[in-house]
Amino acid sequence: MKVYKCLIYDFDGVICDSVKLKTQAFETLYLSYGEEVVKKVKDYHLLNGGISRFEKFKFFSEKILNKNISEKELEILGNQFSEIVLEKIINAPINPGVIEFIETNTSHSLQFICSGTPHEEMNYIIKEKNLEKYFDGVFGSPTSKTKIINHILTQYEFEPNQVLFFGDAMTDFNAAKETSIEFIGIENDETIFPDKTSTIKSFIELINNYE
Repeated sequence: MKVYKCLIYDFDGVICDSVKLKTQAFETLYLSYGEEVVKKVKDYHLLNGGISRFEKFKFFSEKILNKNISEKELEILGNQFSEIVLEKIINAPINPGVIEFIETNTSHSLQFICSGTPHEEMNYIIKEKNLEKYFDGVFGSPTSKTKIINHILTQYEFEPNQVLFFGDAMTDFNAAKETSIEFIGIENDETIFPDKTSTIKSFIELINNYE
């Protein structure tokens, strides 16, 4: 693996084993609508990893429940979601090899979080999990991943070929493609990356594996 000046990571499913926790939270919020709605909510969530939860709430209301949703209702759902999942994510395990890989790169790479989790909540999680020291910036929604990456490129004057993004969803893949940076996908049961996409099962595969 070549040495990059900048490494960017999605959080859920990449840094932390937390995807299932968020899936369960979405299911809990829509239980009262019945099993059919819950299945549609779950399927959409899993196929659209990395998208802001508020965008998902809008989709669920407008496309599944066939009703409009107000900003106040979105806020309430967001608060309920955080109440269900926040402490669980703080206590969730870090994925194998992640810390070792990050530590291997601290001397020669700036490292960032680029997540669909709300910005303030993402920073709170990173702080509570004692991961702050590893990252030069932690970014979340509502800013899109494409805009976050472009901000990092501009702010630190990186060329796209100096930057690598690790993600577990097509949202991550597409953001990397739109910004012309390199990408490695984290394999999971839900995401099928395009042919010839570089993928890994875990960061253990990359530790001490440099050119």
